[in-house]
Amino acid sequence: MAFDYSLDFKNIDFRQHPELYRVGKGEQGVLLVEPYKSEILPYWRFKTPDIARESSEKIYELFLDYLEKDDFVGADIARKFIQMGYTRSRRYANHKSGRKYKQNLEDSGSKKEILPYEVDPVKAESAAIFKAKWVEAKTNDKYLQLLAKHKQMYELE
Repeated sequence: MAFDYSLDFKNIDFRQHPELYRVGKGEQGVLLVEPYKSEILPYWRFKTPDIARESSEKIYELFLDYLEKDDFVGADIARKFIQMGYTRSRRYANHKSGRKYKQNLEDSGSKKEILPYEVDPVKAESAAIFKAKWVEAKTNDKYLQLLAKHKQMYELE
């Protein structure tokens, strides 16, 4: 089931209402779902490998804490932050500006032009650190059990 962007995210506590949460694809909702966003975001950093290692370990620790409490929504948002650590640091590893596409103001209807790669080995290492934690999170047995249970309970169509 698709992530529901129509919800009133400013006024929903997803810890109290996990039935409203939809997993969606990839990182959808990672910066919307409270109180988890506010709990995890302060630790999300990837500028250097040391910072990425500390960040990914702290967020993974939160992930495990949520799992220990059978809090699937918290675990899933933590998993999404770890995934986003990988994708954002990978983007900066490939493009110094963090922009993948060239801005073309004249013809907004045309196909986007991908900027040339400027490989940054430091950001690439940060990405690898987050990717390892992301794989660890998304293959965690308890996470997979809670994911299946959540989908069975709340995401049937």
